[in-house]
Amino acid sequence: METLRYDKSDLQEAVTVLRKGGVIVYPTDTIWGIGCDATNAEAVARIYAIKRRADAKAMLSLIDAPGRLQTYVREIPSAAWDLIDCATRPITIIYPDVRGLAANLLADDGSAGIRLTNEPFSKALCSALGRAVVSTSANISGQPAPAFFAQISDEILNQADYVVRFRRNDTTPHEPSSIIKLEVNNTFKIIRK
Repeated sequence: METLRYDKSDLQEAVTVLRKGGVIVYPTDTIWGIGCDATNAEAVARIYAIKRRADAKAMLSLIDAPGRLQTYVREIPSAAWDLIDCATRPITIIYPDVRGLAANLLADDGSAGIRLTNEPFSKALCSALGRAVVSTSANISGQPAPAFFAQISDEILNQADYVVRFRRNDTTPHEPSSIIKLEVNNTFKIIRK
């Protein structure tokens, strides 16, 4: 496995592209993802087009710190903190009444999936951008999600404005996140274990 130190110029280039409304391919705490500034509706629409995915199928966003959650969720159900603290692997929580993200990331009921990442590059990326970053698997919709960088199709790579160099040779197995939908009253539904 590669060392867990990323090149700062790699991070800066990715952040510059995101600030300009661009799309990147980057490593996350689960699998490689396609991402953009989660507050930029045009960039989000571009990801839907690249993946050939219906925009009715929501995409999640990554954040770097628990405090950033309050930027996007009006009322954080108390169960969210327990779920985050107890999680043994990455967990995506679908929160009710989300604000501040691009409208095309929200479900019809106003909810959206947000995950707190601890992976070094994606965490630094969210921190340096100062906003949430879209994270969806780096594949065409309906095709298998690539487990490693080498499995990402040229079609995806060629449509991105920047492809991160960090972890390209990493073949450590990663699982998709658990997905739980939370309501304000702390009721929840497990979408994916």
